[in-house]
Amino acid sequence: MPVAPSRRASRQAGAADKREIILKAAVRTFAGRGFFGAQVADVARAAGVAAGTVYLYFRGKDDLLVSIFERTMAEAIDEGRAALEGIGGAAERLRRIAHVHLGRLGRDRDMAVVFQVELRQSTKFMEQFSSTGLRDYLGVIQDVIAQGQAAGEFRADVNPRLAAKAFFGALDEMATNWILSRRRYSLVADADPIVDLFVNGVRSS
Repeated sequence: MPVAPSRRASRQAGAADKREIILKAAVRTFAGRGFFGAQVADVARAAGVAAGTVYLYFRGKDDLLVSIFERTMAEAIDEGRAALEGIGGAAERLRRIAHVHLGRLGRDRDMAVVFQVELRQSTKFMEQFSSTGLRDYLGVIQDVIAQGQAAGEFRADVNPRLAAKAFFGALDEMATNWILSRRRYSLVADADPIVDLFVNGVRSS
């Protein structure tokens, strides 16, 4: 007997909710124990499900980490593009990207630890991530820089791809420093100084 559409939709929603619960538990577990020190059973325990349930949604621990990255990058790209709507001027658009980027990580320390530390400990993961969501994210920044060049706001002799990587690198380093610092401070407060330094350089006026 065919499953009624409403019942099928309810099951799909329930599966999506369970998947999200497991992913959030994986973030907490990997941040607390480290990716290589954690087991699927630890994630299941944190999610309040049986270990077998995790395997209904993910192939294993590696798949959990990949899924965390893919979800985070997709959300970051969507949020970044939405934040740029109605913002004029390349410098202000970069400022908005910086605030969104650091604000997102600053609101969720566990996610920041996974994204900034745990993801970086495997060359295999880094190669995979650099060719997927990270490339698209850098593309958003590169487009803003290229638009600034076309408008005469930025130097035309700068490679926009290189500039995008330098800008992302500055944000990335500030996020890592925030995680490793013993001080507790607002990560998003670093956004404006980074943009000002990137746009104006260190040359004295």
